[in-house]
Amino acid sequence: MTIDGILFDVDDTLVDTKGAFAKALAAVRAEYLPNVPPEREPELVSHWRTDPGGYYRRYTSGEMDHVTQRRLRAELLHQTFGAAPVTEESFEAWDALFWGTFEKSWAAHPDARAAVDTVVAAGIRVGVVTNAATDLQERKLKLAGLPGLPVLVGVDTLGFGKPDKRVFLEGARLLGTAPARTAYVGDEPTVDALAAHEAGLTGVWLDRAGHRRGPGYTGPPLPDGGQGDLQDPAALRAAGVVVIETLADLPAALGYGPR
Repeated sequence: MTIDGILFDVDDTLVDTKGAFAKALAAVRAEYLPNVPPEREPELVSHWRTDPGGYYRRYTSGEMDHVTQRRLRAELLHQTFGAAPVTEESFEAWDALFWGTFEKSWAAHPDARAAVDTVVAAGIRVGVVTNAATDLQERKLKLAGLPGLPVLVGVDTLGFGKPDKRVFLEGARLLGTAPARTAYVGDEPTVDALAAHEAGLTGVWLDRAGHRRGPGYTGPPLPDGGQGDLQDPAALRAAGVVVIETLADLPAALGYGPR
């Protein structure tokens, strides 16, 4: 394949958002969920990341704002783990603890900086397409040690996010590359990689060890119309997706190197 441009996802692709969520939810557990022992904190993280209520997906489709989706997820988290209810009145303090801890915990994955530098050194255009707000992701990348990486499309750009094909096509347009010569790299197999593939880009699933969503993960159906195992590398490869385990594998997977 010939690749002229690479678009990256941010959360859990370039930035260790799972790790930041773990620290934020540990703080929440200690303050608001005393009935949940510390050893169950991974369950809290899995619940948050799988979004069983579908609230983040409703945010990315333009149905609700960012703070509302977070409040509803907090309410469901407390309900699921048998804690005192989160109300609209108590949410402000809850969110100050959660979001404050989350922001302070942003850090790039160890392979992120080198991956971006290698793309640039190879003469390939690089940018970001994300399902969060553009200004938030620009600030996150800067604080995580990845400044200057252009955030081309956020959920606020078109009013909706991935897996809508128009999001990937807009990213390629703004990058100045043809979709067929553009790769999209993300940690979600369906919302990122498969959706990009179906939009005409090269979809790359970054299947990081220990970073898959829990068993409640859902996404768009596979091309045969079924759901199956949405995190099965063999199934995704059969559907036309490139699968890598680390960003260091990207040059070999896409066939580029320094020019």
